[in-house]
Amino acid sequence: MAEYKIFFKNSVEKDFKVIPKKDLKKILDRIETLAENPRPPGCEKLTGQQRYRLRQGRYRILYSIQDDELTVWVVKVGHRKDIYR
Repeated sequence: MAEYKIFFKNSVEKDFKVIPKKDLKKILDRIETLAENPRPPGCEKLTGQQRYRLRQGRYRILYSIQDDELTVWVVKVGHRKDIYR
Protein backbone atom coordinates (compact mmCIF):
# COMPACT_ATOMS: atom_id res chain seq x y z
CA MET A 1 0.00 0.00 0.00
CA ALA A 2 1.32 3.43 -0.95
CA GLU A 3 1.99 5.98 1.73
CA TYR A 4 -0.30 9.00 1.99
CA LYS A 5 0.97 12.56 2.35
CA ILE A 6 -0.30 14.55 5.32
CA PHE A 7 -1.38 18.18 4.91
CA PHE A 8 -2.78 20.61 7.46
CA LYS A 9 -5.43 23.25 6.91
CA ASN A 10 -4.01 26.67 7.91
CA SER A 11 -6.39 26.98 10.87
CA VAL A 12 -4.96 23.82 12.50
CA GLU A 13 -1.90 25.80 13.60
CA LYS A 14 -4.22 27.94 15.72
CA ASP A 15 -5.79 24.77 17.16
CA PHE A 16 -2.32 23.52 18.19
CA LYS A 17 -1.47 26.68 20.15
CA VAL A 18 -3.98 25.94 22.94
CA ILE A 19 -3.04 22.26 23.39
CA PRO A 20 -0.45 21.39 26.08
CA LYS A 21 2.87 20.19 24.63
CA LYS A 22 2.66 16.66 26.09
CA ASP A 23 -0.75 16.18 24.47
CA LEU A 24 0.33 17.84 21.24
CA LYS A 25 3.19 15.36 20.79
CA LYS A 26 0.77 12.44 21.11
CA ILE A 27 -1.62 14.07 18.66
CA LEU A 28 1.14 14.66 16.10
CA ASP A 29 2.37 11.07 16.50
CA ARG A 30 -1.18 9.85 15.90
CA ILE A 31 -1.55 12.05 12.80
CA GLU A 32 1.74 10.70 11.48
CA THR A 33 0.33 7.15 11.56
CA LEU A 34 -2.39 8.23 9.10
CA ALA A 35 0.23 8.21 6.33
CA GLU A 36 0.45 4.41 6.64
CA ASN A 37 -3.25 3.75 7.25
CA PRO A 38 -5.71 6.65 6.89
CA ARG A 39 -8.56 4.49 8.22
CA PRO A 40 -7.11 2.96 11.39
CA PRO A 41 -9.18 0.97 13.89
CA GLY A 42 -11.22 3.41 15.95
CA CYS A 43 -11.64 6.05 13.26
CA GLU A 44 -15.20 7.02 12.53
CA LYS A 45 -16.66 8.39 9.30
CA LEU A 46 -18.81 11.41 10.07
CA THR A 47 -22.42 11.21 8.92
CA GLY A 48 -23.23 13.37 5.92
CA GLN A 49 -19.63 14.48 5.43
CA GLN A 50 -16.53 13.27 3.67
CA ARG A 51 -14.54 13.52 6.91
CA TYR A 52 -13.30 11.17 9.56
CA ARG A 53 -12.79 11.54 13.29
CA LEU A 54 -10.00 9.97 15.29
CA ARG A 55 -9.60 10.13 19.05
CA GLN A 56 -6.38 10.86 20.84
CA GLY A 57 -7.08 11.02 24.54
CA ARG A 58 -9.60 13.76 25.18
CA TYR A 59 -8.83 15.38 21.82
CA ARG A 60 -10.31 14.73 18.42
CA ILE A 61 -8.65 14.92 15.01
CA LEU A 62 -10.94 15.68 12.06
CA TYR A 63 -9.55 14.89 8.64
CA SER A 64 -10.49 14.07 5.07
CA ILE A 65 -8.95 11.45 2.78
CA GLN A 66 -8.33 11.81 -0.95
CA ASP A 67 -7.57 8.27 -2.09
CA ASP A 68 -7.03 9.27 -5.73
CA GLU A 69 -4.28 11.74 -4.70
CA LEU A 70 -3.00 9.71 -1.72
CA THR A 71 -3.43 12.68 0.62
CA VAL A 72 -4.88 13.22 4.08
CA TRP A 73 -5.97 16.74 5.06
CA VAL A 74 -6.19 17.47 8.78
CA VAL A 75 -8.93 20.09 9.07
CA LYS A 76 -9.42 20.51 12.84
CA VAL A 77 -7.88 19.36 16.11
CA GLY A 78 -9.46 20.13 19.43
CA HIS A 79 -10.99 19.13 22.70
CA ARG A 80 -13.93 16.78 22.28
CA LYS A 81 -16.46 19.38 23.48
CA ASP A 82 -15.14 22.10 21.14
CA ILE A 83 -14.50 20.16 17.95
CA TYR A 84 -17.87 20.69 16.29
CA ARG A 85 -18.22 24.41 16.96
